[in-house]
This record gives sequence, structure tokens and C-alpha cells, in this order.
Amino acid sequence: MLIQLCGVTFGYDGVPILENADLVLHEKERVGFVGGNGEGKTTLLRLLLGKLEPDAGTVTRKSGIRVGYLEQTGGFTSDSTVYAAMKEVFREDEELIRKKEECERALSSASGEELKILSARIESLSGRIAARDSYHYEVRIKTVLGGMGFEGMYTQKVDTMSGGERTKLKLCRLLLEEPELLVLDEPTNHLDIKTLFFLEDYLLTYKGAILVVSHDRYFLDRVTARTLELERGRLSSFKGNYSKYKILKAERYKEEVRAYEKQQEEIAKLKDYVDRNLVRATTAKSALSRVNKLERMDVLARPLPPPAPPRFCFRTEERPYERVLEAHGFDLTADGKLLLRQADFTLMRGEKCALVGDNGTGKSTLLKFLLSNHPKVKRGRLVKTAYYDQENADLDPEDRTLDAFWERATALSQTEARKILAQAGIGAEDVDKKVKELSGGMRAKLALCVLETENGNVLLLDEPTNHLDLPAREALEEALKQFDGTLLFVSHDRRFIEEIATSLYCIENGTLTYFKGNYEAFLATRKKPPVQEAERPGKKQTEGYRSKEERAREAQARNRVREIETRLEALEAEEAALNEELVRVAADYREVAKITARLSALHEESDSLYAEYETLI
Repeated sequence: MLIQLCGVTFGYDGVPILENADLVLHEKERVGFVGGNGEGKTTLLRLLLGKLEPDAGTVTRKSGIRVGYLEQTGGFTSDSTVYAAMKEVFREDEELIRKKEECERALSSASGEELKILSARIESLSGRIAARDSYHYEVRIKTVLGGMGFEGMYTQKVDTMSGGERTKLKLCRLLLEEPELLVLDEPTNHLDIKTLFFLEDYLLTYKGAILVVSHDRYFLDRVTARTLELERGRLSSFKGNYSKYKILKAERYKEEVRAYEKQQEEIAKLKDYVDRNLVRATTAKSALSRVNKLERMDVLARPLPPPAPPRFCFRTEERPYERVLEAHGFDLTADGKLLLRQADFTLMRGEKCALVGDNGTGKSTLLKFLLSNHPKVKRGRLVKTAYYDQENADLDPEDRTLDAFWERATALSQTEARKILAQAGIGAEDVDKKVKELSGGMRAKLALCVLETENGNVLLLDEPTNHLDLPAREALEEALKQFDGTLLFVSHDRRFIEEIATSLYCIENGTLTYFKGNYEAFLATRKKPPVQEAERPGKKQTEGYRSKEERAREAQARNRVREIETRLEALEAEEAALNEELVRVAADYREVAKITARLSALHEESDSLYAEYETLI
């Protein structure tokens, strides 16, 4: 047991957030934590970590537990470089290696009792180094930094980085520290798809326990094996990942309804019997026994149905011609940087196309370019575009929420406007707030409501799922699947892409490549050379993403990695054997000198191999 809650209740200003909650987190568990915006997930994390004290109940933590906590806001701070800041985690490893090297140097000139002491110390240090895998710490640093997108940024000062980058660095630091319990609050924010896959793969081999709050369903399904839900102050636990949780939650609700209805039937029968028989002398005793049964009965409360999810609906007024958007032979630049050269783009009527690529490759810039009046951008007849901006920059922060929507939908009555907002999850308590007072999720819902009123037949969406909780994401997903127009969207939510996209454009290495097919098929092409796509209107056939020569070089590199790993294992085995021999011949200085010289040679060869290994992985 790492942490246990018993009967914990907590609230703010008399408003309960958590009521009579019980929970046990076990070692090496993988737990996902879900709940709507504002339900209190972050509050529960703070209770678990001791940053808040419960109003009632107890929180018990394992003695000496090491916990790493990634908050949604507040990244890593340091005046060091990126690499130096990560290297600080391994000070003890560096010290162990330094002490061992000192002992090995002293061993060559030692004799007698000093020789025995040094030999024993070397053996002890070698054991600790092996247990901590100290010699490989630099490989671990480079693996994590490279996988999280910091390759080539090792010498940059941490305090010069953006907030999102420093949050990612905090995550890197936690992964390297390897606490017993890793608590992650929205760790997938600021991560592109490539980095998300790396993080998932890394967490699958993580030695400690993980508790993660996330709105990324794909991430939760891959990483977690148990799901906690906080809803209306009630904390529930379900065995399985997010997809399994959805099934089990529906089944649990049905079971609770059946149990309630069955009990209500029993109560009705008992009351009916009492009413008919209590006044009869012959049956009064029997009726009284039923009265006693009713009084002893633990009456179940009527199960509350799950909160109604938001609803969105996107309609079109006109059907455009077949080619809705085209641009050929264009260059794309941002802040003086060339992102694409001589690129071609074609979007056909009815396509639902995802635009994917690493952060900074120009996805949002390309959307804005396609919306511009650039002479190389051609729109089909009857095309009506509507754009969702991830920053919601077209919403005036000083406007009242209802006004911000209604001024864009003047044909609606106030009742109709309020109804559309309510369907999206913006209730009466929010419509009179200023836009700047809304949470990120509420602002996103407001912007989507505005998008609904534009009746565009070609929607361009830039990260529409940002800030939305899981029910809102799933509602938007369903609305866009039902949309009978054309869609081009950017998203880091892989389940969202998987459910909606019928084609993809990928920005990679400064090129724009079209893929006809769904996201699952696209991912398969990342793992093996893709079959050439059929020629599409206005575009030549694209070649596989790797040439024959590139694949051959990759195969050679993989073979060399295996050779190095095999040789390193042999060197480590030889080093262990020599350390044992060193203790046995401690009194023979000639043998000690020979063994020490060989150990030095082994270390030099290991260092050389590790240096080569780092360039290949």
C-alpha cells in the first residue's frame, strides 16, 4: 500500500467536492483518473499528496514514500542548461563512480591490510553501481530528453524556455528521478503525437506506480489498468483502462437501477400487505413482522443518471463543387523560417482530413494560409469556410458570454440562444459571466457554439479538443462524424483523429504528404514502408517515406546496436569476474596489478562502446 483514503470528505465554502471517499493505491499500479471539468480531480490529488487536509476521514501514506508530482501549471525552473539540470538527478551515481575510480587507482600501490580494505570497498561500490545502473545514466538522460523533443537543445538555458517547454522538462526530470509514485496531472498537454508515443512506451516499462489525470483516451487506454472516476462528489473505482471503464460504468448504472427497482417492488408489496392485514386479528402479527422488516430495511437511493453530455450540431446550407480547396507549388513560412517548399494541397468535397506533424512544423500556419486570400489558394464554387481558432482569439474577453454568442446569431431569440448554449454545457450560472471569467473548457464550448451558427460547409479546426473534458470531446467527435460537409482539422487527440479522419496530410521534414485512409492505416505506414498511394487529382504519386538506401542504413544500425549490447554484456560479466578474482588474490600484488590494468582497459572499451551506442539509438 502506498496511499489510503478512509471516509475522506472535503469541500470549499460549505460546497462538498468529495464525500466519504475510500481509496487504496498499491505499488506498481497503473491508475487513470477521470471526471468532468470542475469536479475536483486536482483537489483530490492534493489531498493524496498532503497539500490539503480533509474535513473528515483519514489519509495514510507509506512511511518514506517518494512521490513525483507533475502539475498542470508551473514547470521546471533552473538557471542551468537543459542537460546539466537533468544530470543533477544522478549526483549519487557520479559520486559512486568517482569513489570507485579512486579506489582502483589506489589499489595499484596498496599492500597488506590496505589492499584488503580497498578490494572490499571496490566490491561494495561495484555492487551499488550495478544495482543503480550508474554507468548508463547519461544514456538514460539522452533517451528521455530526445524522446521528449529536446534533442539539440541540451545547452539551452532552462529559464529561457517557454512555459510549455519547462513543463515538459519537469516531466523529464520526474521520469529520471523514478519516484515510487508518479502523479501526473494532464501530462499530455504540450506534447505532439510523436512525443506522446514515446511517453507511453516509456511509462509502460516504468518501475513505480502511476496515477494520471488525462483527457487523452488513447493515452489512458495504453498506459492504465484501473480507472478512478470523480462524479458529483462520489469517487468510484473500475478495473480496466478507459474503454473498459466506459463499459463497466454503464453496466454498474444498469445494475444499480435494477437493484433499486427490485427493492421498490418489494417495499410496495410489503406496504400493500400491511395495509390489507394490519387491522385483521388473524393476520396482524404477520403484518407487524413486515412493518419491522420495512423499518430495518436499508432503503436504496434512486440512482442518478450520468450527467447529460454536451451536444453540438453542425449544419450546411449549400453543397459546394467537388474540389473545395486547392493550393499548388506554394511555400510556407513563419517568423522568417521556411516550413514548406513547393508544396501541393487538395481537399475534396466530403473529406474529413486530419493534418498531423510534430510541434513547430507549421500545421496551424497552413490552416491560416488556406483561409487567406493568397493567389495560390483556390476555393471551389459555393464553398463557405468556417474556422475554429485554438486560442479563441475572436472572442472578446470583456463580452458577456450570452452576448458573445448572440451577436453572432442575431436571427435567434434569446431563449433559442440560451438553449444552444445550455446544450453545449454552458448553463444559466455561466451565461452572464464575462468571457474572460470562463474556464478554458467553457470558452472552447462557446467558440464551438459560435462555429455552429456559421453553417460552413468546409470546417477548418485548429485543436478543437483543447481544454474539453472527455464527455465534451466525445460529443464533438460524434457531431463531426454526423457532419455532412468537408473537414480539415489539427488535433493531438489520437482517438479523435482515429474516429473521424478518412484521410491525412502529414508535415514531416519540410514536406507535405497526403495519405488516403484512416489513422490506424497511417500509423502502420510509420512502422513499415508504405505502398504508394493512388494518384489523386492535382497531385503526383508520393514515394515511400524511406528510400531503399535509408532502410539499409537503418538495418545496419540495428545490427550494430545488437553487437554493442552483446559486447557490453560480455564486458560487464568479465568485470564482475575480475572483481571477484581481485578479492581472492588480494595478497599477491603482481596479480592485483594485472587485474587492475585489465579493469582499466575494460572501462575504456565500455566508454567507447557507450559513446557509439548513444549515436545509434
